[in-house]
Amino acid sequence: MATRLLPLAVFLILGAFLFVGLSRDPSEIPSPLINKPAPVFEAARLEADAAQGGERFDSATMEGQIWVLNVWASWCGPCIAEHPFLVEFAATHDAIPVIGLNYKDDPSDASAWLVRHGDPFDTVISDTDGDVGLDFGVYGVPETFLIDAAGRVRYKHVGPLDAQSMQEKFLPAVRTVMESPS
Repeated sequence: MATRLLPLAVFLILGAFLFVGLSRDPSEIPSPLINKPAPVFEAARLEADAAQGGERFDSATMEGQIWVLNVWASWCGPCIAEHPFLVEFAATHDAIPVIGLNYKDDPSDASAWLVRHGDPFDTVISDTDGDVGLDFGVYGVPETFLIDAAGRVRYKHVGPLDAQSMQEKFLPAVRTVMESPS
């Protein structure tokens, strides 16, 4: 009798896993970095940015402040859709630096893209080999990380930020980080 019920039990278990998997939000890929120290890195600044503030960016300079790391590329279609929301955020939250991580992109293409679409970033880092993105566990572009004053990753958004994700997830996460002592 037990052997007759085995296929049914296997089917029910697989069905439960499928149901749980399909009910999850694909933009909420869990990150092992949440509430852990953000990777410390030093990387080249994008050509356009290098003329304004030096050749290299060191993430240790962000210590003691809340900041956003946005991973983007000129070849990324969803990055264009997300861009107006980053521009608005940078304009309305000038106390929170927005650092752009230009991921696996040609620096001249990235510079031209910023000239064409506007530059909301305080600094743009060129990650042509994807090493910094790898340290952050980047799955693709765009991705956005919120890092608190203690240097911990407090929020990660996979995919383009849009009006709904800004209002329902990203901005509440920013408020929480701003209100909580680090």
